[in-house]
Amino acid sequence: MSALGETLRRRLRAAQGHEGSDLIIKNARLLDVFSCTFVEGDIAVKDGVVVGLAPGLEGKRTIDAKGAHVVPGFIDAHVHLESSLLVPETFQRAVLPRGTTTAICDPHELANVLGVPGIRFFLEGATRLALDLRVMLSSCVPATEFETNGAGILDARALAPLLDHDRALGLAEVMNVPGVLSADALVLDKIVAFDGRPLDGHAPLVRGQALSAYACAGITSCHESSELGEAQEKLKNGIAVWIREGSVAKDLDALAPLLTLETSTSVGFCTDDRNPLDIAREGHLDHLLRSAIAKGVKAEVAYRAASWTVARHYGLAGPSRGGLRVGAIAPGYRADLVILDDLATCAVREVVAGGAIVSELAMPKAPATEVPNTIRATIPEATAFEGPKGTVHVIGVRQGRILTDRHVLASDAPGVRRLSVLERHGHGHPPANGYVLGFGDLEGAIASSVGHDSHNLVVVGKDASDMRVALGALRACGGGFCVVKGGNVIARLALPLGGLMSLDDPEAIAHTLEELHAASRAVGCPLPEPFLQLAFLSLPVIPSLKLTDRGLMDVDAFRLIDVRAA
Repeated sequence: MSALGETLRRRLRAAQGHEGSDLIIKNARLLDVFSCTFVEGDIAVKDGVVVGLAPGLEGKRTIDAKGAHVVPGFIDAHVHLESSLLVPETFQRAVLPRGTTTAICDPHELANVLGVPGIRFFLEGATRLALDLRVMLSSCVPATEFETNGAGILDARALAPLLDHDRALGLAEVMNVPGVLSADALVLDKIVAFDGRPLDGHAPLVRGQALSAYACAGITSCHESSELGEAQEKLKNGIAVWIREGSVAKDLDALAPLLTLETSTSVGFCTDDRNPLDIAREGHLDHLLRSAIAKGVKAEVAYRAASWTVARHYGLAGPSRGGLRVGAIAPGYRADLVILDDLATCAVREVVAGGAIVSELAMPKAPATEVPNTIRATIPEATAFEGPKGTVHVIGVRQGRILTDRHVLASDAPGVRRLSVLERHGHGHPPANGYVLGFGDLEGAIASSVGHDSHNLVVVGKDASDMRVALGALRACGGGFCVVKGGNVIARLALPLGGLMSLDDPEAIAHTLEELHAASRAVGCPLPEPFLQLAFLSLPVIPSLKLTDRGLMDVDAFRLIDVRAA
């Protein structure tokens, strides 16, 4: 008998009481995701799998839930681990104790810097975790032709060999909406190569015939809805909606009314971009759940959406490649369970992942490794960061949104600050310069090597010399975030892995982020998360005005424009 056959034999025997289970959770009020109701029962686990719900089974270990609610482990429907600033091992340490047992990740941040090795970094890391990490293969490297990345173009031929990895799930967010609508050959080649696999979408504010055409390409999810009507229209077009609440993009307030019993088969939750400080202060998916319930979503509906809905969408609730079924508390499903002290506030008492009690796991730290400096830019003189004077187009920051407004203002109008993007992958391009409104009365400079999605250096400031100092500080440490005032670096977080991630523990990173936030306030910036807000100002697939290393981007018209206003 094969090893799999022997495992199945043990589970069958345990399910019938012919041999002991490994774990019994007694007196539970467990969520039946299929009927979307709570029922009383015991949960028997053998070899990491639920084998029974009826009373009477015995196990090596018994936990008395004492009437507590038990729900399936939470599934993050779309997340960039890079934006958590954490590598897979430390991401696991941050989110698994909070109930997130599965995550669907898109590694296109590191892929834009390193190419295929960046994707393999996450595929290989996923095999070492108790967290069930699935990897969507990045569709947009680069996201558009209007920016410079470090990896060049990853086409269908480059991605195809990765499909055989048992952690590879499907095609990650297809951000090039114009490419889909115009039937661009490179885009369609990827869609065809992933036929039969999940295809994630990225279609902010896309509606009408354009949305129908986008859905017609086979794309069946989107996490970019920020308006209720927009999300409702996507559901009508057969596109699942992932309600996002990240560190910058916060859509839960607008979209909570969308989630009902009727829609809970097609609405789930995701974090997309959430840093370790927000995870430590507020939580991960547990934060989204308690917030949704507080806004009137029925608890059983919210917990169903956070588990079975996402698992079913990605084919993980049925026969799946590379792992057991997930998303439900039922025989034959991986024993990913969250025991709650309080249902409404998602107060987590204990988490079980693959049958293992998480609080007892010796979760590894980040592996020690040498990290090459990927910041290859030469920092030019301060005069290179001075944009045109007079009446100019100005990007307007929306706090809590990655959508931006567009203004026409004087370059020295109150609140207007310089914004520059410097290509950092070694091509020697001069900086692109523009203007931004929304960073308050900023007196120094704030800089980041996280510049979605090609990850060039982004800096905002009042004085060009401070901006130059900030970029030089990032060049020296291999990337990260920093704040400068009066020519001095007053706070910095090094992110040496690709200029995106740290090998430090989540707690250490969160502490440094607190120092950075305090420093940003000290230089006059009122934004609660200025670094990721800054990082999204270079993303040319989110309306309406952005700045890439090539210049000012009119996202609505999908073309570069002159900073000078006509």
